[in-house]
Amino acid sequence: MLQQNANVAIEMPEDMNATAPVQEFLTFRLGDEEYGIDILKVQEIRGYDAITQISNAPEFIKGVVNLRGTIVPIVDMRIKFRLGQATYDQFTVVIILNVDTRIVGIVVDGVSDVLSLSSDQMRPTPGLGSVIDIEFITGLGRIDERMLILVDIAKLMNSVSMGLLEEC
Repeated sequence: MLQQNANVAIEMPEDMNATAPVQEFLTFRLGDEEYGIDILKVQEIRGYDAITQISNAPEFIKGVVNLRGTIVPIVDMRIKFRLGQATYDQFTVVIILNVDTRIVGIVVDGVSDVLSLSSDQMRPTPGLGSVIDIEFITGLGRIDERMLILVDIAKLMNSVSMGLLEEC
């Protein structure tokens, strides 16, 4: 079943148990992989536009934009996740997030849709030891043949490695 909600398609699996807890995720692409973040953290989605670069910023921080009087840092997720250099085209978007009391934007290759996942469609993060850093991955979501990497975007944006926190 496909419903339209604020110009974003929401895909609801037909066999979803009405009593199972459901969480909604905004899905986006980085290369060939599809990721999901909590829809409640998303403030808006914008096209990729001019960004003011900041000297001495980490490579994954593309710069800042002025969003209605608020200076918003922009993070390129492809670079942050070490997925190679990004190619910016008509599908590249910036997702503006409201994480705790901070506004931040993330650049992604494209936004797919909003998906509702029940708890039985979500799996814990597989144990990969020290092979890859899974600190910000909360699990994997599955709908039919699609596999989503579920990211705790608040934990990622508030991490010291992002350099967005103010020193105490």
